[in-house]
Amino acid sequence: MPVKQSITLGLGGGCHWCTEAIFSSINGIQDVQQGWLASYPPNDAYSEGVLVKFDTAIIRLKDVINIHIETHSADANHSKRDKYRSAIYVQNENDSSSALDIISQINATRYKPVITRVMALNRFKLQAEESYLDYYYKEPEKPFCQAYINPKLNKLLALHSKLIAKDKLAIITQSVATPEINTGE
Repeated sequence: MPVKQSITLGLGGGCHWCTEAIFSSINGIQDVQQGWLASYPPNDAYSEGVLVKFDTAIIRLKDVINIHIETHSADANHSKRDKYRSAIYVQNENDSSSALDIISQINATRYKPVITRVMALNRFKLQAEESYLDYYYKEPEKPFCQAYINPKLNKLLALHSKLIAKDKLAIITQSVATPEINTGE
């Protein structure tokens, strides 16, 4: 039986512009689509997020989930959780089981556990406004990018610089005020 080479997950937790920028920056990510995700009742209302397709030979599911949890408020049950549901949307039981195991491992190392839930992906509605797609990489100097996306990319640089695609690393390091990063080269 051939080894599964790619997985598609929905990731929600914060603004989809931010999540899109994070995952568009990672080696092994084959596609990122920004929009709205929904599961089944009682979680069938749309929530901002992205669909991420990645190559498991290049990046592990564990790394994708760690990056997701580390780059949004995964342990905060704030008033905007309906719009920004902290979730991993899966398409099959195997990915669900794996994601739950990874979250359990993460929670075992944290003082405050994450509230991120694993749920079945039912629907995805793609962002139709062309000007909002690839929002960060079109104009990283925009005030929203500077105020909200750059701090998350700074965290990505600090925690996972070796996983960042080289073409994105140059753009990020020009846009994000950060101490020198060791990229392993």
